Amino acid sequence: MTRSFSLPSKGAREDETTLFRHRDFRLLLSGAAASQIGTQVTLVALPLVAVLGLKASAFETGLLTAAETAAFLLVGLPAGAWVDRMRRLPVLISTDAVRALVMASVPLAAVTGTLTMAQLYLVALVTGVATVFFDVAHQSYLPALLPKDRLVSGNGALETVHSCAQVAGPGLAGGLVQLVGAPLAILADAASYTVSALFLRRIRTVETSPAAGAERRSLRAEIGEGLTFVLRHPLLRMIALSTGTANFFSALLLSVQTVFLVRVLGLAPGAIGLTLSAAAAGGILGALAAGRIATGVGQARIIWLSTLVTGPFALLWPLAGTGPAAALFALGSAVVFFGAVVYNIAQVSFRQTLCPPRLLGRMNATMRFLAWGAMPLGALTGGLLAQSFGARTAVWVCAVGFLSVPLPLLLSPLRGLRDLPSGTADR
Repeated sequence: MTRSFSLPSKGAREDETTLFRHRDFRLLLSGAAASQIGTQVTLVALPLVAVLGLKASAFETGLLTAAETAAFLLVGLPAGAWVDRMRRLPVLISTDAVRALVMASVPLAAVTGTLTMAQLYLVALVTGVATVFFDVAHQSYLPALLPKDRLVSGNGALETVHSCAQVAGPGLAGGLVQLVGAPLAILADAASYTVSALFLRRIRTVETSPAAGAERRSLRAEIGEGLTFVLRHPLLRMIALSTGTANFFSALLLSVQTVFLVRVLGLAPGAIGLTLSAAAAGGILGALAAGRIATGVGQARIIWLSTLVTGPFALLWPLAGTGPAAALFALGSAVVFFGAVVYNIAQVSFRQTLCPPRLLGRMNATMRFLAWGAMPLGALTGGLLAQSFGARTAVWVCAVGFLSVPLPLLLSPLRGLRDLPSGTADR
């Protein structure tokens, strides 16, 4: 079956209006909004628990970021095969419940005086495993909820929610940390996962059983099919390599970001929250503008052009200083986030349209394994660089590294295309 990929044009606004009349999509979007706000709070609060509360070193902070992302290497591939064997909605609800319980253990331990770095590592690792299953199931569930001609609009709406959370979440986190302390601020994340699960439980759309009419094969064979599908496709292979490069350096930045902002730029928790919120505003603009930009410059061209144009602004990160010069960090992040969101909307929608439904979980898991598996390596690299040469040097390495992100795409068939080709997907 031939399936073509296209981004919204004149009818985009009408499609979005119809999309938001879809009850179950509204519930999915509401759940995403709740959990994303809480997640953004934790991205600020959890490193602050380590840095301010437990006096963690730069390497220990990097190790904490590595623990959060290690699950993509540990269970990334089998997660896709398991998700393809199950209905996706129950997976989403269960993983939300697990993350809520695990996050709630942090403020409980802090109140009782038993919180340690070992517990933070375990919390980060367990939450990461649950997030792998949630993310693979989430991306694989959307095509069951929406027709293929609404996937770009649906992904755009989800990216907008994510970007809005990136704006509101850090500011909320900074205020909560200053008001009640970092450990208690993490309660917001536990509550958000609970609210998300409650929204998801109200969805009425019934998925077709993945096992219906299909012969169950070994886990190894099913994982291999997903790997083969991605690695043999010339566009997916290069998209995975480019995304993996971006994620490696993003994790490097995340691992040293709190140390850099607190100990080098001298920012208080509230100021850190505002800095990260201002940076994330670029993501909202990217989500809103992605369709129009792609229509103007081309659906294939925008995938590599978005990273090529915005990547150099990462050089503003290490140039940031104390006082007003700290705004350079926010400005650089805003532009880089803009490009990243435009890139993600285009490439994720293309992947969902190209892939046959029976392979969606394994394709998404393979892409996550290849692209997100680089994150723990980046986090460890960042921690080691900051410990050995200082946080600013680590940020310089990250910024220069971002310049290499578009290279795999420029060496791929994408460079010669304006629009993405049709994909042949078997059902």
